Amino acid sequence: MNGLRHRIRSRLASLAGVVALLAAVLAVLAVLAVLAGVTAGTANAAPAAAPARAAVSAQAAAGIGWICNGAPVTPGYVLTSHTNSGCNGAGMWWQTPVRDGIWTCATSPIPAGYVLSGHNPTGCDGYDSWYMRLPVDGLWTCGTSPIPPGYVITQHAGSGMGCANIDAWFMQRARDGLWVCAGSPIPPGYVTTGHNINGCGGIGSWFEVVARPGLLVCPNVPIPPGYRLGNYSGSGCNGLGGWYLLLS
Repeated sequence: MNGLRHRIRSRLASLAGVVALLAAVLAVLAVLAVLAGVTAGTANAAPAAAPARAAVSAQAAAGIGWICNGAPVTPGYVLTSHTNSGCNGAGMWWQTPVRDGIWTCATSPIPAGYVLSGHNPTGCDGYDSWYMRLPVDGLWTCGTSPIPPGYVITQHAGSGMGCANIDAWFMQRARDGLWVCAGSPIPPGYVTTGHNINGCGGIGSWFEVVARPGLLVCPNVPIPPGYRLGNYSGSGCNGLGGWYLLLS
């Protein structure tokens, strides 16, 4: 009788172990199902969230609006207005994309390819302002306006020409046979062959031509590729002296 009872207890214990094992397996399966649902939900939500994130990124990249004094200006943007308020008293600047024909503050960067052709001493909250535009042949530019590649300066005015009390410079496209002001860029492929000490309003001017063999060029002129300097002549360049330009 005792042996029978012992066998029954052993079988019941084994059955209880099996039941416990099945319960553990079912619990693990339930957890895996929950995790699978969360993963699927996240994957389904990602496409919906992507456009929102892209919209926010695009808005941030645009950069139109107020920036604190001293903050970097977005490339391709200019400063067009100023206020002393904001940024804990540091002041703010309004930045906007550059375009042809826009008044900008004196502290604004000048994007590549643009020039300054007007000046207002009282503009931009008293910081003064400059009219920025794309270059054209035959344009008065102000002060230290950049000179884009392919252009030269041919005249000078001490004030006026839209530049108020700032010096003005007349900008033209480079061409063969132009008198240009001292300090004007020499475009690639050009040389100077003459000098006028009284030219360009007393600043001095140089005669610029397209390089070709046999020219008597002025001192310190860049020598275009494919050429070299030959014999010297003291009468060249209106008495400054010069060298004959020869093919290499």
